[in-house]
Amino acid sequence: MKLFSISSPMLLLAGIVMLSACKKDKDNTPTYYQTQDQMARPAINTVFLSAADKDLFNTTVPSTMNAAFASKFKARLLALNPGYTTNLLGLTADQFTNVLVTDVLNASTTAPTSFYDGTNVLTGRALADDVIDVELTLIFGGPNGTANPGLTSDHVNGNDKAFSESFPYLATPH
Repeated sequence: MKLFSISSPMLLLAGIVMLSACKKDKDNTPTYYQTQDQMARPAINTVFLSAADKDLFNTTVPSTMNAAFASKFKARLLALNPGYTTNLLGLTADQFTNVLVTDVLNASTTAPTSFYDGTNVLTGRALADDVIDVELTLIFGGPNGTANPGLTSDHVNGNDKAFSESFPYLATPH
């Protein structure tokens, strides 16, 4: 049996070459992202903000949205539905405004994923959830969800194509 002996300097040189060959480009320059749009709840931004406020809202950190926009959201809610008292969830105008103004999508790890299914409220958002109808019902439907029936639905009750069975689950384009 033949043994090969490698001197310490050769071993060190081999290690340096190997480490250099494996070294990845590590760019330590920080990457900054800029928020361009808040759309956790579709149409809320579109309906409740003036054109002048949209860019500011879209770049506002959610934790500061309430202080910055709640009064505008409440004024718009009451302008859209002057007879608003409470909604299907039992929320007053102030309470509902606080839910609306913070444009984040809540997600529950213990409840079914649903924007609203009659039991679960804002526990996530499934692809098939009729988000616009839910939002319209909460704005115009009153305490029982049945007031103003002409305003509680967009009358789009499904997709024109079925969702895919695999990720990303969206229907293929036409």
